[in-house]
Amino acid sequence: MEVLLLKDVPALGHAGDIKKVTGGYAANYLIPRGLATPATGGVRQQVKDIKDATTRRQTRERQQAQSLAERMTATTLTFTAKAGESGRLYGSITGADIATALEKALGQPVDKRTILLEHPIREVGTHSVGVKLLGDIRPDVKVVVNHEEQ
Repeated sequence: MEVLLLKDVPALGHAGDIKKVTGGYAANYLIPRGLATPATGGVRQQVKDIKDATTRRQTRERQQAQSLAERMTATTLTFTAKAGESGRLYGSITGADIATALEKALGQPVDKRTILLEHPIREVGTHSVGVKLLGDIRPDVKVVVNHEEQ
């Protein structure tokens, strides 16, 4: 008997897979627990349609992320802050500050948690800051911190 797995089943498969199992295993274990449903012709077509739609959505999201990454790479963010004689800032430039500046520069929301900054920037100069967008797409944004003139 072939069943469509509705949830992940250890040692059998993942949700959305169609697997061949014995009739007793399907009727007495998988179906009553809501782990699977019989794989009929309509269900097979529905699974194929869902997988096709998921593939199209993932491709579209990846293209949008790639486009945004190119725009981020071309962006230079400039901050002006008070600093001492040695170039050390009295405050710091945080991931939230960078996210806010990116939102203004790009015109679309940027979550501060996607900014890959181990420690806040506390030195005057040019810094490269990574941004996590989607999977392996991680563009670098150029951040320039200038000394505030009195």
